Amino acid sequence: MSQDQISNKPYDIIVFGATSFVGQILTTYMLEHVGAKGTVSWAIAARSAQKLNDLCNSYGDRATDLPMIIADSHDEASLQAMCSQARVIISTVGPYALYGELLIKICAETGTDYTDLTGEAHWIKQMQDKYHATAKASGARIVNCCGFDSIPSDLGVFVMQQQAKKQYDHYMPHAKLRVKAMKGGASGGTIASMIEALKAAKADPKVRKQMGNPYLLCGKDHQYQNKASSVKGPLFDSDFDSWIAPFIMEAINSRVVLHSNALLDMAYGKDFSYDEGMLTGKGFKGRLGAIASTVGFGALGLGLYINPIRALLEKFVLPAPGEGPSPEAQLNGYFDVRVNGRDNDGNRVTVKVTGDRDPGYGSTAKMLAQAGLCLALDIKKEDKAGGFLTPSTAMGGALVKRLEEYSGLAFKVL
Repeated sequence: MSQDQISNKPYDIIVFGATSFVGQILTTYMLEHVGAKGTVSWAIAARSAQKLNDLCNSYGDRATDLPMIIADSHDEASLQAMCSQARVIISTVGPYALYGELLIKICAETGTDYTDLTGEAHWIKQMQDKYHATAKASGARIVNCCGFDSIPSDLGVFVMQQQAKKQYDHYMPHAKLRVKAMKGGASGGTIASMIEALKAAKADPKVRKQMGNPYLLCGKDHQYQNKASSVKGPLFDSDFDSWIAPFIMEAINSRVVLHSNALLDMAYGKDFSYDEGMLTGKGFKGRLGAIASTVGFGALGLGLYINPIRALLEKFVLPAPGEGPSPEAQLNGYFDVRVNGRDNDGNRVTVKVTGDRDPGYGSTAKMLAQAGLCLALDIKKEDKAGGFLTPSTAMGGALVKRLEEYSGLAFKVL
């Protein structure tokens, strides 16, 4: 497909999976933010016409002019028809390892830009290996991880490094993210993705090895010269004067941040290091909190890995796919993370990243929507080549601006 054909597509954006839990939140946000028939042309898509109609009817007159498209993750013809109509596809259809490949393939072949909210690093790696060259040739910008994983991490490091360059005339070779506060509910979709990743690791030694590789997304020819580290247990962080515990999202976030540096030709250095953790406080209480969080994190992982225990958790404890935080919980949710950069002379830069909604859903939906809008409206094809990119390398400052203006996020240099 030629660049003229891509630019002449009828829709700037199609939200695929609009009837999913996060898809509905995103659709609501899009209606509030751009309307059904404004300067942005967009449509919603899903496999069920009935569910699409029910969703539109739930909005009353607001969605009267909102176009609907029938498309199925496993129906190539329907996906081809959908992609032929959009400059950018925003996909909320997960777990992506089960439902995402065919859409990635078609976007890569047709030059259609793509964003999603996956946190499945092993699946992203598989898609890179299969379709990066195709996407690069067609000009398709494939940008995964445009939700809470991994926009606050990836753009937080981006903003920190821009400030470091401005303040010290060089980038920081060491960076870390610490979760200061966070409030939000769990979703069945997130749990389902975690379970699928653990199943894949259990079934395939190659996947298991990949999931232990911090440079997984950087390519086999990456230039990193140091051994990556992560927070695996209770530690005291003197920079924050607090005990820390492992952060469950580090598994994807660190790989995205390290990938960004690789895509930037190692601008942050070949010895660039990055890790994430949760602040639990000072003193004995903080140490106990770090220990308890570590034990809980390990117990959850072990429980999901062992089939009989996982079955019991799925039946009696964990939310099912399609379930998640209530609208009230989303409104009352928030997050506050700190990204700290340090050079070898002890100079430091810290950026505070905050969001005003439940991180996994209320804020994630707004982040994903703005990533799609940014890719469609702000980042021209001639200015950013195709291939598998990260939020910061694809959109950088343009996305930061959108998130601060329209999504309730703030990036503040402390």
